[in-house]
Amino acid sequence: MVIYLVYEILTAPLSYYSGYTLSHRYGISTMSRGAWVGDQLKGLALGVVLEAAVIELMYALLAFQPDSWWLWVALILIFFLVVMANLAPVLIMPIFYKFTPLPEGELTERLLALVKRANTHVRGVFTMHLSAKTTAANAGLRGLGNTRRIVVGDTMLDRYTTDEVEVVIAHELGHPVHRDIWKLLFSQSLLMLGGLYLANLAFHWVVQTQHYYQSFADPATLPFLFALLGVFGLVVMPIGNGLSRAIEYQADEYALQATRKVESFKSAMTRLANQNLAEVEPAPLVEFLFHNHPSIQKRLRHADEFATR
Repeated sequence: MVIYLVYEILTAPLSYYSGYTLSHRYGISTMSRGAWVGDQLKGLALGVVLEAAVIELMYALLAFQPDSWWLWVALILIFFLVVMANLAPVLIMPIFYKFTPLPEGELTERLLALVKRANTHVRGVFTMHLSAKTTAANAGLRGLGNTRRIVVGDTMLDRYTTDEVEVVIAHELGHPVHRDIWKLLFSQSLLMLGGLYLANLAFHWVVQTQHYYQSFADPATLPFLFALLGVFGLVVMPIGNGLSRAIEYQADEYALQATRKVESFKSAMTRLANQNLAEVEPAPLVEFLFHNHPSIQKRLRHADEFATR
């Protein structure tokens, strides 16, 4: 916990510059300084609690199950990810955003009709009051199982046509249709298992072979563990992003097939790029390493190709 707090303190100036100063300079943030700091403190409190729980679990297992700790940690974290995906819309997101049911009308009817055609279910359609914090637009599905719901930012509702919102939500519905949540969960689970197993091998080497530390559960190993996981995360990031881009391409295809509204899809993508200040055509290497969605240019090209079929 101390290391986590020290890290947050050391990176606070960078977080302030990137999250508050730059966002205001480019007109993305609408938050006051006090509101921004309040959100950061909420996130810090949640992070401290979750981080402390994970670290305590990990080091308890290192002490009592030094050979299989990595497997138990992975299984517990996978279970936790599934539970949090289910509970986030009702426990976590309301801490930061206000949600209200979208009033009945043409848009709500169209979105619920899309849900029916996708042969899935949602708890309802909600407005996410983003404008209190940002000018950026967003919409999607939130939750898993019995908490899944459609969420549309108010920054989208006041600028986009009904057709444009419809194609955006159709894209999001492509994920449950293709069972993408479970694909991502499976791939993340494999990467987590691989990372923790490699960390286990490294731990055994530094403790049993090199004798750099007194025991597996020695708190002095924390910086070493964080460094291992950080390096592993950087290595596997392009793999995870590549899988995500493929999944997002399929969801775009579903949206185009479900609505047949090519021009609305293109205008929605263009509006989102402009409103959110997204890079339309990043350098190929940058996209390969850091982007979990296809570039806007590729998505527009996909729509043009669809229209010629």
